[in-house]
Amino acid sequence: MQVILLERVAKLGQMGDIVDVKAGYARNFLLPQGKALNSTEANQKVFDAQKAQLEARNLETKKEAEALADKLGGQQFIVIRQASDAGALYGSVTTRDAADAATAEGFSVDRGQIVLERPIKELGVHEVTVRLHAEVDTTFTLNVARSNEEAELQASGKSIQELAAEAEAEAEFEIAELFDDIGAAASEDEELAEAVEAEAEDAGEDEDKA
Repeated sequence: MQVILLERVAKLGQMGDIVDVKAGYARNFLLPQGKALNSTEANQKVFDAQKAQLEARNLETKKEAEALADKLGGQQFIVIRQASDAGALYGSVTTRDAADAATAEGFSVDRGQIVLERPIKELGVHEVTVRLHAEVDTTFTLNVARSNEEAELQASGKSIQELAAEAEAEAEFEIAELFDDIGAAASEDEELAEAVEAEAEDAGEDEDKA
């Protein structure tokens, strides 16, 4: 199926190009989104008549997208999820979740603008691409954690594996200290018992002499 592009579309072409696409892609995305027209003689005349207006509109929306990209780019948003000790999420973080996280912080982002190769399925800091306009992309990061405290640690550059290793090392240290305390207490008890025994022996010797 051939369509006339009304704006630049990634991997397809520029405004005004006539391109071949699958019928489903055209009907479900390009046409309803106002990104293309069916390639007919009548629509070609419509495009030619509106080209200047379309270019002006495209320039305006591009400027708006660039302004948003300047503010949104480099931001980090926290997403709290349940996960295993190994960091595997019970579920996943999707394009909708990414858009909701940005929107909650005051940025106007739609799930259709989020570009994820696959849903996020593990804890950590993940980079997300946002296509704000056909010619404007930016990135932000999602800090996926089990708590705000964990998110803060991850933001400092520590991975869930490092955090788990630190927790394990701390637990081992506490256990070692506990055994040291028990050993020290046992040693003190032994010394006290020896002292009592020595006093008893001395008392017995004194009685024998008397």
